[in-house]
Amino acid sequence: MADLLDNVFWHTLTGAHAHFAAGAGDARRYAPGFSPILGFAVIDRPDFDALRPFCEPGERFYCGGWAGAMPGGWTLEAESLMCCMRWEGAAPGDDELPQAVRLGAAHAGQALELAQLTNPGPFGLRTIELGEYYGCFEGGRLIAMAGERMHAGTLREVSGVCTHPDFQGRGYARRLMVKVMRRERSRGEVPFLHVMSANAAARRLYERLGFRIYHEIAVRVISPGQA
Repeated sequence: MADLLDNVFWHTLTGAHAHFAAGAGDARRYAPGFSPILGFAVIDRPDFDALRPFCEPGERFYCGGWAGAMPGGWTLEAESLMCCMRWEGAAPGDDELPQAVRLGAAHAGQALELAQLTNPGPFGLRTIELGEYYGCFEGGRLIAMAGERMHAGTLREVSGVCTHPDFQGRGYARRLMVKVMRRERSRGEVPFLHVMSANAAARRLYERLGFRIYHEIAVRVISPGQA
């Protein structure tokens, strides 16, 4: 299981989510509409030539675990550090949000709007198809959500955790995460997540929930130019 976390992007895109992926050889990406994430078989020697035919100019992709020289024809737009955290706690607490709604296609637009407002990480209109997403509503408006993204072996990523600024501080993020984690544990899965290293407040929340840092990696936002 630890080996899968070392390159969970590749193992997800060639495993459980292969039908959501595009690419060839030693390179994959989530198909357009999903989270714009890349995966490479050899993480420190990414095969951008194999990936290039499956990308359009102007697309922005997240690439984790690689910090080498940029290949020709690609632009580095941002670079930072990210922690991968694996759950090592006792059983998750009680489900405090039994009224949370399972999100589906009818909620995709609201989910994307909330993600664009709060920036929980790479998110697309179809991201909620990658796993179970749950949300809280007020007056018909989605105000908080959490769900699942990457999936490799028994590892299942908790992702898309966000709350509208007008409703923060009420515990929605924690309670939705517990709900998702309980679902994962009932299936025999091990929760994990990614968080930006600089986001100390989020890291403290995740640590209280039983997550521990597995490793810290570079994360880049890159984009291709004209072929």
